[in-house]
Amino acid sequence: MSGTSSHLPILSFTETASSISEIHQVHAHLLKTGVFYSNTFSCNKLISFAVSNPDPITLSYARSIFTHITTPNSFSYNSLLRAYANSLTPQNAIFLFCQMLQGPVFPDKYTFTFALKACAGFGGVEEGRQIHAQALKLGFGFDVFVTNTLINVYGKSGYFEVARNLLDRMTNRDVVSWNALLSAYIEKGFIRSARGLFDEMEQRNIESWNFMISGYLSSGLLKEAKSIFDTMPVKDVVSWNSMITGYAHASFFGDVLKLFEDMQREKVKPDSFTLVNVLSACAHLGALGQGEWIHGYIDKNGIGTNGFIATALVDMYSKCGNIDKALNVFRNASKDISTWNSIIVGLGMHGFGEKALDTFLEMLVEGFEPNEVTFISVLSACSRSGLLNEGRKMFQLMVDDYGIEPTIEHYGCMVDLLGRVGLLEEALELVETRPLQEAHVLWESLLSACKNHGNVEMAEYVAKKLLELNPQDSAGYVQLSNTYAALKRWDDVSNVRRKMKALKISKEPGCSMIEVNGVVHEFLAGEGLILEQI
Repeated sequence: MSGTSSHLPILSFTETASSISEIHQVHAHLLKTGVFYSNTFSCNKLISFAVSNPDPITLSYARSIFTHITTPNSFSYNSLLRAYANSLTPQNAIFLFCQMLQGPVFPDKYTFTFALKACAGFGGVEEGRQIHAQALKLGFGFDVFVTNTLINVYGKSGYFEVARNLLDRMTNRDVVSWNALLSAYIEKGFIRSARGLFDEMEQRNIESWNFMISGYLSSGLLKEAKSIFDTMPVKDVVSWNSMITGYAHASFFGDVLKLFEDMQREKVKPDSFTLVNVLSACAHLGALGQGEWIHGYIDKNGIGTNGFIATALVDMYSKCGNIDKALNVFRNASKDISTWNSIIVGLGMHGFGEKALDTFLEMLVEGFEPNEVTFISVLSACSRSGLLNEGRKMFQLMVDDYGIEPTIEHYGCMVDLLGRVGLLEEALELVETRPLQEAHVLWESLLSACKNHGNVEMAEYVAKKLLELNPQDSAGYVQLSNTYAALKRWDDVSNVRRKMKALKISKEPGCSMIEVNGVVHEFLAGEGLILEQI
């Protein structure tokens, strides 16, 4: 006892330590006493800190301490087991568990819970079965924590009948028991089974409701998700974020803003995830006023313009037409590669192609390595500003220096650039290097360029290719009709329109949105009234 207490002053330092290097200092001090590895309590304290946020370095360090402990106890094993179960290498927990079975320290109920959680992490249902057998053998098979984790293992592995049998046989099941099976149904996409279980549940918590919302959204059932959301007795930030994300993914950006307003009225504090999604909605709608309000909220609450928040603000201001504010946010932000990409896109969008290129070079000087999105941003900026030579250089730089395989988006930027400067033959050659089925957007871009340059012969050829891809797509017909109209070939225009009518192909009406006094209004072409206030 005296050996333990003599180390308490230095061990109390681990409670406030903020880095592994500080723990190393404690470790070094304890080694000087000469009794560190024989003092299990001291070793366990260091292991606990090292594995509080497990990563390969801290796990390796914790394991090295563990292997040198003279007399490890169940806490020593369980601390390391839990860390492995929560890490990117949960399989290591099983090796440690097998070592523990050899004694002299044997598993307790926490050991089985952590080992089974590891099995769920890597889909080890066979290992889970063996551990289940060991739990029954040692008298822990019906413990509520162990059984809950078993339900999770079997459910996530698709053994729903076994998982359900375990749930039904439990005499002291709790809401975690029900949620273990519910989450497994959701994860595997069995939304009807999940809803049946949800309706049957003896008790629910907020996590149960959130699971159902997530499941419906993952299945594309937005209406059903909203119904669950509306009937929830209590909503947390996860509930709101799920619905906001669902509407954003479905491109219902007006509904995103409505939800955010409701969230404010309910006095639920948004997190950075909420704000990024709402700023994205403002960007799509051109809702500058609401975007500025959110920016003010961020500053007022000390959230900070870093990472995703900074990127979302730059994107919002750029798309809402205020490139100066976008640049101001960018200059004062803690940047990552996404932030650089966003400002390059914004500058290109506003016609500042050369400034976008300068920013790209500045990014390289700052030590950031461009990714494929960066090159889409740069090539798009070159295209919008007609910087042909610079665009060609960037494309070659991407392939030769950074080894990035061009995607359809990169080819799209190059086709658009070549089309803008009138190099239609070169653009056609580039388009024809791509497989026909993946090049639909490239053919559309080239057809638009043909119209702009009055090249009817190529326009007819490209339109034919588009119609081969999708005979019911109006884009090819409309672009070809517009090309004929620009050259006043009205008979050809009429022929195209007659063909569209015969094939029952209609053009989608154009849509516009404007913000007036903080309210976004949506209009359809040909309508004289406001269709919706968002």
